[in-house]
Formats: sequence, C-alpha cells, structure tokens
Amino acid sequence: MGRRRTRVRRLHCPGRSARVWLRVLGAAAGGGFPQWNCSCPTCRAVREGSRPCRPRTQSSLAVSADGRRWFLLNASPDIRAQIEAFPALHPRDGRATPLEAVLLTDAELDHTLGLLLLREGRALELHATPAVRETLCEGSAVLTTLERYCPVEWRPVVPGTDVSLGDGLSYRAFDVPTTKRTRFGRVREEGRVVGYRLTDERSGRAAVYLPGVQELSTVREQLDDCACLLVDGTCWHDDELIRLGLAGKTAREMGHLPIDGPHGSLEQLSSLPIERRIYVHINNTNPILLEDAPERRLVEERGMEVATDGLEVRV
Repeated sequence: MGRRRTRVRRLHCPGRSARVWLRVLGAAAGGGFPQWNCSCPTCRAVREGSRPCRPRTQSSLAVSADGRRWFLLNASPDIRAQIEAFPALHPRDGRATPLEAVLLTDAELDHTLGLLLLREGRALELHATPAVRETLCEGSAVLTTLERYCPVEWRPVVPGTDVSLGDGLSYRAFDVPTTKRTRFGRVREEGRVVGYRLTDERSGRAAVYLPGVQELSTVREQLDDCACLLVDGTCWHDDELIRLGLAGKTAREMGHLPIDGPHGSLEQLSSLPIERRIYVHINNTNPILLEDAPERRLVEERGMEVATDGLEVRV
C-alpha cells in the first residue's frame, strides 16, 4: 500500500524524470463485471462475494506525459464514474478539465457511448480513422448526436503515421485486421479497428494498447521493443459463451483472440521480451477474473497480468 500511495503523489507532481503514465480506467469488456443481465459463475461470485474477485468497469485507458494533460483511449459508458474515481481527471478551474482528447480504437458502443457523456464540455478533440468516424456519423449516429451538444474537432487517424500529442508523448496507430461483422455502416477493410503504440519521445520507450485483436500474427511487428503491452483478454476459451449457453458466436467470430489453446494469446505472448504484459478488456465470463481460479494462476505463472480498474503503469 505504501508503494501505491507514493506512485499517486508522483503522478500528480511529476519531476524532471517523469515518464508517460498509463491509468487503466476500466478493465472489463462490454457490459462490465458483473454484467447487469448475467448470472454466469463469475458474475455470481462477484455479487455474492463467494470467491476473491473485484468488480470492473468497461474498457478505457488514460495516458499522460506530465500528469496534467490527459488523453483517453476509448470512452466507455462508465466514463463518468471512471473520471470521478481518478482525481487527476477532475476539473481544476471552473469547468476546465485536464482531458485533452479522445483516441478511438474502433466504433464499438462499449468504446464510444461515453462520448455522449462528455457533451457538457466546451469542445472535444477526437482522434479516429475515417472508417470509425463514418460509422459514428452514419451508422450508430453517436457522433452526429454529440455534435448537437458540443463542437467536435476530428483528427484523422492514419495507421503508420506518428502523431505528437505534446510534452514528449506521441502515438502511432496500426491497423488490426478483423473479419467481425459490422453492425453499422459500410464494410471497410482498413481502419475498422486499430491499436495504438504510445511512445515517450524522451526515452524512446513505448506501450501498446490493443484491446481488440483477432489474430496476433497480423500485428506482431507492432509489439517489437515495447516496454508494456495492454492486450485483449476478452475470453479464456474460443467457445466460452457457447459453452455457457449465453451466445452462439466464438470469441474469434466476435473479433477477439482467446487466451487459451496452442494458438491462443497466452502461448504467443508469454515468451516475448516485454517488461509488462497485461490483459485488459476482460469479459465477465472469463475465469481469470477469479483470483483463485487455476486459469488465473496459469496466466500469472506465465508472466502475464490481469488488469483491475485503477491499475497504473509508468512507461
């Protein structure tokens, strides 16, 4: 506990040696943990307190190079509670906030509905690919609705292009190919899903945020030399939801690589020379959410971590 309090103090008052900070605002997949309409074994356990596990809100990340100006990666439906739980994002002068911009990985509702909850802001800077923007305007209409409340400045995300966010922080988006069926808009091959490589320009150290990936082979080179990887941990089994009688699709069909199996993410990632490898975007059905589960023990034995809301990492 002492170490955790020290990290928080340094976060708010960074010195000359300050680096890029990452704060996991929400570690769960869509619906959160527990999910409101689910009585699967993990959801029952967290509600009843029968096994060691912690509730989690829906997936989102905050990043800063100086502890004063913050950028969100995705805006979940739980964004208000996530901001209130993190003092660094609280307003400091009237309604001026430390939130500078939102970077989107895709147009999924669990990553974009929070944009509507930011409508009271004076303006919003939004980084998104043309494919994502098109879906939010013409498909789900999230962005069209938001623009009726506050000005939105769109910054096109071009995979492979370095973009400076200031204060020594930059990002490079990369395309994450997916065959997941789109619910809104026209089908585009490129830009439907992206990951972000966040770089501390002073040290050259980088973190990769990849909450949704169907096959690691398509993005493997983007992980080279990164110090921290926050990666899709949606399901343990590919047929997890089918086994539980909750859905008729596999994890891969929903755009997510399962953790388990000879071609799963655990087997592929556990041997990579990355300092911290952290599962995020964890579905409420995933047994790694239970701290005493054999699946959780296996993940930790292989050097992987399971994110909780509020986890902070300094790159």
